[in-house]
Amino acid sequence: MPKTLEFPDLLRLIDDRSTAFRAAVAAAPSLDVRVPTCPEWTLFDLVRHLGEGRRSWAATVAAGPAAEAKSAPEGAPAAPREREALLAWSAASTQELLAALREAGPDRACWTWWGASQSPQTSGAVARHQLQEIAVHTYDAQLTVGTPQPLRADTALDGVDEFLSTCCATRSPWPHKPTAFDFHATEGHSWRLTVDGDGARSTRLPAPGTTPATATPEDLEAAGAAVRGTAGELVLFLYDRIPADSVRIDGDAGLLDLLRVWEPEA
Repeated sequence: MPKTLEFPDLLRLIDDRSTAFRAAVAAAPSLDVRVPTCPEWTLFDLVRHLGEGRRSWAATVAAGPAAEAKSAPEGAPAAPREREALLAWSAASTQELLAALREAGPDRACWTWWGASQSPQTSGAVARHQLQEIAVHTYDAQLTVGTPQPLRADTALDGVDEFLSTCCATRSPWPHKPTAFDFHATEGHSWRLTVDGDGARSTRLPAPGTTPATATPEDLEAAGAAVRGTAGELVLFLYDRIPADSVRIDGDAGLLDLLRVWEPEA
């Protein structure tokens, strides 16, 4: 079974991926180049998005179990246009987030947008999701400058689990025939997302192509579609960074289209 990354590992990897992100930005010919995976953004827009988001999450974590998200403190510096200053601003944004997470520890309650999911509303869950966001945007930046790197295996294995339990799991009823989606990583780990009238639930499977020991005969036939690839490919596929032909899809590929356009109620 894949092991969820520990809190210190999450913080270390956030810092590591943020450093890799800035290295890609530093290598770009211009901050005005378009990001292929976020075509409405330039590279400058991507840096600003990531930096402003980290400052907002830092404030949200620091606020504790507040009723709503917090914005960056009034008077916080805006993203500068000059590259060296922008990179320094980006680094400071990451450090603000890391400082807030270290101060809070992994178990402190705080606002999150995923209240109806399987992920807890804690600073530890924020750190876990932040790592994935930064890792995917690092891929975006690297792709923009022509040097895309595979996602780290440890980050990606946790990322498949995190995406399914945070971004997919919900109590909103699935508006179609009940089914399930299996995700198999070539590193030897698998997950199942079951969708029905009770919502969507993510389960770790003991091994590729197997189901939990408590599975019923109906469960054994529940997977309408299965996606196979490296953990990094699965994460990039789930985040719409790579096309379907970059992974192997078995079963009814049309079900994945339904999953992508499904908008559960908050």
